[in-house]
Amino acid sequence: MSGTLAEFNQLVNAEEYFEFFKLPYDPQFVNVNRLHILQKFSSFIKTIDLDAPDLSEPEKLERYKTALQQAYDTFTTSSPLNEKLFKVFNDKPKGVVMLSEIGSD
Repeated sequence: MSGTLAEFNQLVNAEEYFEFFKLPYDPQFVNVNRLHILQKFSSFIKTIDLDAPDLSEPEKLERYKTALQQAYDTFTTSSPLNEKLFKVFNDKPKGVVMLSEIGSD
């Protein structure tokens, strides 16, 4: 990997991250799942930074690369609805009874 942490910190969109890490990706898949991939990737980065704050720059970037691949792979086998990364998926509508909450006694 030839990039630096400073270069990584300048990236702004999903495609740039994949290109930076030289990871293959399906542009159509990324276009549809972009926010979810980036949210999952961000979550992984926070965990890496908290769990291993003393990593060298190359080690950190290698873990970030793995994290991006894992975030991408997550949505090839799961759906955004299953992952529930955003608040909207976790908020229960007011005044609504879900079918799953109705028991059959």
